[in-house]
Amino acid sequence: MNKLILYAAILAAGIAAPFVFPNYTTQVSVLWVMVLLALTWDMQGGQMGYNSLGNIFFFGLGMYVSAVVQVGLFQPVAEYMDSSSLEVFTFTPAEYWTGLVLGIPAGGIFCAIAAIPMGFIFFGLRGPYFAIGTLAVAVAAGELFSTWEWVGAGSGVTMPSFPHHPDLAKLSFYFMNFVLAVACFGTLAWLYSTRFGIAINAIRDDEQKAEGMGLHTTRYKCVNWSIAAFFLGMSGAVFGNLVGFIDPREVAFATITFGIFMVVMPLLGGKGTLWGPVVGAFIFHTFKEATWTYLLGWQWVALGGLIILIVVYFQDGIMGWLMRTKPEWFGIRVEGREREMQEARAMEAAE
Repeated sequence: MNKLILYAAILAAGIAAPFVFPNYTTQVSVLWVMVLLALTWDMQGGQMGYNSLGNIFFFGLGMYVSAVVQVGLFQPVAEYMDSSSLEVFTFTPAEYWTGLVLGIPAGGIFCAIAAIPMGFIFFGLRGPYFAIGTLAVAVAAGELFSTWEWVGAGSGVTMPSFPHHPDLAKLSFYFMNFVLAVACFGTLAWLYSTRFGIAINAIRDDEQKAEGMGLHTTRYKCVNWSIAAFFLGMSGAVFGNLVGFIDPREVAFATITFGIFMVVMPLLGGKGTLWGPVVGAFIFHTFKEATWTYLLGWQWVALGGLIILIVVYFQDGIMGWLMRTKPEWFGIRVEGREREMQEARAMEAAE
């Protein structure tokens, strides 16, 4: 019952936020992107024990796939992407919404399919080799797309313009990001409660023993990565339309910003837990926006200090710390703790 009330309160707050704080619609919209990035990274790094540094690859790939679909359905892609062209390309409202509705799932599906063969290659690596290998893919993708003329190269891609009022654009993309984050959370909450969740946790705890028990570990790892890639691809597609311009290094394959953020957020909130990435995303994004506003020029110093604080004092994250200090909040009974609590209540009553 308490969980249902919590979920209902979060949904109500998410729906009401752009109307209560209309001047911060874009910032809150990006918050839901951060929640999704944190949740999808935790699928590998927290739940399965494979610390990927290249999940941003799927975010950027979905962005480009969606852009190609949105443009290619109605205009020649090469000519549209050519920054030296003087021709003006326009999209009717019907063409814009058709391209967007088809482009977003296309980005997710393409990334999910691409993750399967990549998984068979990279999941042969363990530990730091896996992390470095995935990071190399993301960095290489940024360099490749910055030289690929067919998709705009280093000049980037200007997305089709939203055909209605700018306020409606903010509201539309806000709810797209909100729905994606909620759908991702709901999917993972269900997955983690099934045999699939037990299997990927077994891989994290001891992969060799998991294989010895008959688990097809490679299959589980690839499916897990494919699900994460699906949500990342769709999120990237929406985010590309939200910002209106895709730069290959700074927006699509932003390894030094979003690529780092998606790792820090689950660590802050508590990796390997369902709510940890969500809590970490809320705290980190709020901290980031505050430092970008009030400490401009020192924002990276502040973020670096936050990361040091996490590593030194909160190695298990906020959720891990709470589970140690307040286990009863999570329905965990510790022998002797209930008696201590009863004695403390009795002393308070006597006083």
